[in-house]
Amino acid sequence: MSYIPIINILITFIMMLLSMAFFTLLERKILGYTQLRKGPNKVSIAGIPQPLADALKLLSKEQVKPSLANIIPLLMSPTSALFLALFMWILYPSSYPTHFFIFGTLFMLCLSSLNVYTTLVAGWSSNSKYALIGSLRSVAQTISYEVSMSLILLGPLILIMSFDLCEINSIQYSWIMLLIIPSLLTWFATSLAETNRTPFDFAEGESELVSGFNTEYSAGSFALIFMAEYMNIIFMSLLTSVFFTGTIPIPYMNNILLFTKTLIIGMIFLWVRSSFPRMRYDRLMNLTWKSFLPYSLSMLIMLLPISLFL
Repeated sequence: MSYIPIINILITFIMMLLSMAFFTLLERKILGYTQLRKGPNKVSIAGIPQPLADALKLLSKEQVKPSLANIIPLLMSPTSALFLALFMWILYPSSYPTHFFIFGTLFMLCLSSLNVYTTLVAGWSSNSKYALIGSLRSVAQTISYEVSMSLILLGPLILIMSFDLCEINSIQYSWIMLLIIPSLLTWFATSLAETNRTPFDFAEGESELVSGFNTEYSAGSFALIFMAEYMNIIFMSLLTSVFFTGTIPIPYMNNILLFTKTLIIGMIFLWVRSSFPRMRYDRLMNLTWKSFLPYSLSMLIMLLPISLFL
């Protein structure tokens, strides 16, 4: 048995945790500059120790355990969310893979659907009305946008005819792929809602629900929820760059290009947060059921006959 794939996966996990930490620093810098205000991004050398200081602060604080909460699911939920976010990165489409997922896209959809349960259990196990209302709203939002996300993703999959992310990332898009360009904007809005980002951050509506489903979380458990959220943001940026942008035939340049595209899309996530206010909840639900769902279905109806001639 070769241990190279296991070592490669562990290295990917470590690199992902470091990337997530410094992505939070990038967010603070972008928010500070776009909103013309100061932020905690100037500590020491260009703010580089700031993510490490945040991790040390959160992990060293006392863990608050509500007396009426169900302690075991309360502590298991953030851990499960972090592991699900980490397992997504097994699918990283490197040009020199050590392992292969032929059905990687289906694996990704299965893991992303499991995130609903971590949010639901976190709100229910807290035994708090605010946390429960926040988790129910988040579950309704996530399930609704999961439908749109899966249907939008079927568009490029029909044209590419593969579930393997490594193979998809190595394909040079032809003119026929221009048909899915309108789906890119719909996919990006769906990604914002799926990761609970502004203007769709109703899972953590601070002005309405204290802090949403994580009201009763603090210290290390809150840090795990925070880490899982930001890792999902980076992974959705990666998926956007894989499914909706082209590539070049040079392997090592393809890796650099993938990193650059993912970083740019991740910065757009941050730019949207600094620019747009939160939507109303009923309009959020109408957006997916009355706009995104009919559009994705009509796009599939159009692409199916085209795929037969490719």
